[in-house]
Amino acid sequence: MWEPIEENFKLRTNYHKKRMPITYLKMKKIVISGTYCTGKTTLSLALSLATGVPVTHALTMREILPNLFPGKTLRACSYAELLCLGMRRFAERIHAEAKFTDGFISDGCTLQEWLYGSTRLYTGAYPDEYPWQMKLKQLLHYRQYRNFVVQLHQFEGMAKAYATSHYDTFFHLPVEFDFVADGHRPTSERFRQLSEIRLLTAYKEMGLHPEIISGNPLARLEKILNHLNVSPIIDLEEAIDRAAKIRKAQFDAIKLEQS
Repeated sequence: MWEPIEENFKLRTNYHKKRMPITYLKMKKIVISGTYCTGKTTLSLALSLATGVPVTHALTMREILPNLFPGKTLRACSYAELLCLGMRRFAERIHAEAKFTDGFISDGCTLQEWLYGSTRLYTGAYPDEYPWQMKLKQLLHYRQYRNFVVQLHQFEGMAKAYATSHYDTFFHLPVEFDFVADGHRPTSERFRQLSEIRLLTAYKEMGLHPEIISGNPLARLEKILNHLNVSPIIDLEEAIDRAAKIRKAQFDAIKLEQS
């Protein structure tokens, strides 16, 4: 979890003077939502830098895995173990958010934890898993798979209830950029497209109306600030550049587990 350092920067000059003060955001709980590899982390960091509002992140599955199941890889995890990873990530996220009683910017939300596990029911546990392999695994471990489906449904209820009651504003990043198979995301383009559809459906079922934010990182940041009606405290291009460097240093550097 990272918080912006207060520094004096020249304000961007092309913003209307009659804007809400940054303190207006201090009590808001803002979500940068979206499926995988859509730019959530970079944008949430940049928005934090541009506003001074703290940003919070959930631990990645690969950060949780060594402590929860030492010596295991994500590929080797059973249905029950994958669910445990999702539940732990859910708990870590809400614990991190609870520290910011005056508001925060969240990189994703509790829907992400549910979405990861539930989409696996359709695509398999790993990107290169063929449909026949997925079906065979379900048949060989039918009881475990059946329990997983039931427990995942219960988890869905918790994740959606928390998301509905604990966040004020949702910004959704659509799938616009090419999928990057960097090894850090055990997902695929098929997984990403399907989870996008399921996430949009979940918003509708929950009665949420997220603001869809499209465009390159700079355009996205400008649109969010305009929607929030606040002026940035640093130059937006600098915010994007610094956010990309922070993401690379703190998140892209996470070591992959040994297969």
